[in-house]
Amino acid sequence: MATSVMLSTSFSPTYHPPLFRPSSSIPFSKPKLTSHSSSNSPCWNTKPLSLHHSFNFSFIARSLTKDENSSTFAGEDSAVFDLKKQKISSWIYFTAILGVVLFVLNVAWIDNSTGFSKAFVESVSALSDSHEVVMLILFLIFAVFHSGMASLRDAGEKLIGERAFRVIFAGISLPLAVTTVVYFINHRYDGVQLWQLQSTPGIHAFLWLSNFISFFFLYPSTFNLLEVAAVDKPKVHLWETGIIRITRHPQLVGQVIWCLAHTVWIGNSVAVAASIGLISHHLFGAWNGDRRLAIRYGEDFEVVKRRTSIVPFAAILDGRQRLPEDFYKEFIRLPYLAITVVTLGAYFAHPLMQTASFNLHW
Repeated sequence: MATSVMLSTSFSPTYHPPLFRPSSSIPFSKPKLTSHSSSNSPCWNTKPLSLHHSFNFSFIARSLTKDENSSTFAGEDSAVFDLKKQKISSWIYFTAILGVVLFVLNVAWIDNSTGFSKAFVESVSALSDSHEVVMLILFLIFAVFHSGMASLRDAGEKLIGERAFRVIFAGISLPLAVTTVVYFINHRYDGVQLWQLQSTPGIHAFLWLSNFISFFFLYPSTFNLLEVAAVDKPKVHLWETGIIRITRHPQLVGQVIWCLAHTVWIGNSVAVAASIGLISHHLFGAWNGDRRLAIRYGEDFEVVKRRTSIVPFAAILDGRQRLPEDFYKEFIRLPYLAITVVTLGAYFAHPLMQTASFNLHW
């Protein structure tokens, strides 16, 4: 969650054309799921669940588990969202928790008159006059706490419970992520200019499309927002469908795409340093994530690992992953529509984020 906060910021300068320009949203159509079975891919027996008559669309409503089809399916169906199973009270709690978290984050960390973030940034900045070095140090601090706590998750949850550990995890990771984001936004054009390609014909459209696609890889961990906010009990999921068919570590792939697009656009040493920090952290996270899933799920994870790949499409091309004919329907789901809306919304909010970051003077 903390990493995804960083990824919604703009590298666009105030004196250059923005990296993003408005585009039409992705069309949303009614899915129609059919059955598939194969020895190498999940067997589908689910049907679209009819919702209340006021809705003229349906979403895939049920996750397959190993118990339902133990011969072919070891993981979970990703991005499933059943409106009939949602409780209004849960989403009221989520909204209230989000409001409280943002208020506390602002008062205790962001606000220069009451928070500690400016002092933290100044102490790190005192270590070097180089914005690139300070950028990498901030990334390193965030990575140590974020990945370190992730590694301690099993032990921590046994000791204090899933919800309490999630609160501590977010309470440490989120402020560090916000600090790194703001520092980067404020200093993204302070480095040495290495190239200038912004006037190259077609480069803007290509980078905009690359960035847009990257967000569909970056956000699978936030499909279960109620778990992220600890309204529902947080779980470690072993996903096997949707984006996982393309790559087992979509956040790593999305981060690489995002970093390359923004580094090409900005073209300076600070952007290169930021990309090195982000990609290095996600490479470690991919290794650490596989290690933790292997410990938790054992042979089930090994089954998923054999049918997937880290390199996008590699398992599909070598035949280990066989896609159903209607594979695209695994993406016609509400969470992916939400990603589309949020990504476009983040683009339009770029000037606000840049102004807010500048006013902090970190």
